[in-house]
Amino acid sequence: QVQLVESGGGLVQAGGSLRLSCAASGIFSINVMGWYRQAPGKQRALAALITSGGNTNYADSVKGRFTISRDNAKNTVYLQMNSLKPEDTAVYYCYALDRTGRGYWGQGTQVTVSS
Repeated sequence: QVQLVESGGGLVQAGGSLRLSCAASGIFSINVMGWYRQAPGKQRALAALITSGGNTNYADSVKGRFTISRDNAKNTVYLQMNSLKPEDTAVYYCYALDRTGRGYWGQGTQVTVSS
């Protein structure tokens, strides 16, 4: 059974930090892991991705503030979010792509940044 279990969301003041975690299980040979986010009234969009080799890709809006990392042995991906802004408020979804090209989604965790 495939599971992506997210944790670490919550409410924080602008300028604060949060760390999201996502542990994947039941997926054979994960290639890419990462985070997408969906703000109210908007489409889901990329926040950050990381390959099994450590290559990263960030949305322009989070560069310099967010850092994605990964523990391949634990099939876990992390998103360290610093200098948070109210516009970072969204539901953050964990994503995993296996080497056959099949994608998997977590259920989402709410991040709310108050001004």
